[in-house]
Amino acid sequence: MNAQISRDERDHQTEAPETRRGVAPAVDIFENKTELLIVADLPGVGPGDIAVRLDKNELTIAGKRASAPEGNALAVEGRPGDFSRTFLVPQGIVADGITAEVAQGVLKVRLPKVSSQKPRQIAVKAS
Repeated sequence: MNAQISRDERDHQTEAPETRRGVAPAVDIFENKTELLIVADLPGVGPGDIAVRLDKNELTIAGKRASAPEGNALAVEGRPGDFSRTFLVPQGIVADGITAEVAQGVLKVRLPKVSSQKPRQIAVKAS
């Protein structure tokens, strides 16, 4: 299931980290038996500045990073401005179960998988 996301990510790794809308955030993608987990580094971005949208099979994380506070910056790794990142979501994801939360500059988007149903024996009754 993760192959689609992984392949899509590899295809985009040769591109510059900038997109038409700004700088694409760095992400890690994990998979276990019950879900896919997308972890995005978004330092300085609060929940009100992030939008997570699912449109058919495309999940987009977009938002705006605020300008740095005034003063002399000693180190700046995250540029202010708009950002966006889009992923192709494989089949087998429960769209209504997708959740997103941000804490301490890290966004976690959980995409639950459809639970596989085990085969069961169905009794045949005489009528």
